[in-house]
Amino acid sequence: MGYVAVSGGSEAILKAEELVAYFRLKGDSAPLEVSQIKEQQRLAVDKVMGEGALYAPTIAALALKQAEGDNIEASFIVRAYRATQPRRYVSLPADTGEMKIIRRISGAFQDIPGGQILGPTRDYTQRLVNFSLLHEDQDSVRNFLTGLDVQMSAQLPDTFPKVVELLRREGLLVEPSDAGGGLCDITRESISFPCRRSAKLQSLARGETGAMMALAYSSIRGYGDIHPYLGELRVGTVPLRINHPGSSEPVYVDRILVTEAEIIARYDEGDKSGKPQLTLGYGLCFGHNELKAISMGILDRTLLSRSPHKAPAEDEEFVLYHIDGIESSGFVAHWKLPHYVTFQSTLDRLRRTRRLKEDEDAPAAEDKR
Repeated sequence: MGYVAVSGGSEAILKAEELVAYFRLKGDSAPLEVSQIKEQQRLAVDKVMGEGALYAPTIAALALKQAEGDNIEASFIVRAYRATQPRRYVSLPADTGEMKIIRRISGAFQDIPGGQILGPTRDYTQRLVNFSLLHEDQDSVRNFLTGLDVQMSAQLPDTFPKVVELLRREGLLVEPSDAGGGLCDITRESISFPCRRSAKLQSLARGETGAMMALAYSSIRGYGDIHPYLGELRVGTVPLRINHPGSSEPVYVDRILVTEAEIIARYDEGDKSGKPQLTLGYGLCFGHNELKAISMGILDRTLLSRSPHKAPAEDEEFVLYHIDGIESSGFVAHWKLPHYVTFQSTLDRLRRTRRLKEDEDAPAAEDKR
């Protein structure tokens, strides 16, 4: 569909932009600092980085400030910023076995090598309003941090064994195959279906958390054929390395925070031996975002379905085209733009149809008289 730019109204548009700034700044509170958002709204920042497809905490925090906390708008800003940046290097594959853990749990096994690490989680808290935060100040924060004994990094080992390796060593897991093979970049190549697994995982990693969760939930509830188990959920930092042109050895850049989920699902018909096996779904995203990583792992598994009667969460094209929050919000929001011509055309057709119907009914009405 083509759109014609609407001329005029430039002054009104500029005033509307001024009002946006006014509504963000009105009131008596001090302006939010980007460092405050980055440090105290970490989960929102991580979500924006994931959906904006750029690991840049400061930029994501700035986008949240600019967007007044609107997660989709902030992700849009980050992705637009990302598109302006040069691509100098391509990172080497990160080994999540090298992850420095801050949280690690399994829903499938009680006793796992290295033990379960609860870490920072609200899973076991009551969802009650904490009114003490109304009076939180620097003194109360300082007193809390001073009295807190946090030596997690010193007490934990550098690496932990992967839980699913226990099943893999027994030959109980089906190894995923990549349809078509090779690595593709969905920001430079259009997705075609059936798509390569690298393209599928990239699309899922950039997806909007709520949309992915809804589709994963639909499959779990019965609109599909999956009963997932959480093999392992990890939150921690992984090393980022690149091949530098001036060096033959990989160059260490930094560590980035990621969330990884490995989902164990129902039996498969098995390998060439004919022995049944379990299947595995994989999820990994920027930052600390457990719902997204788990939903991604579930959808990775549902999209392996070979059923001729696919549920929505099992249809590659349906899932991958509808989880992108930037694309979805853009198309939904575009209905706010002028559609005067097309709507008037709809009205004209409706009025003409009504007139034709009235002309058709007129002889019958005369006969009744």
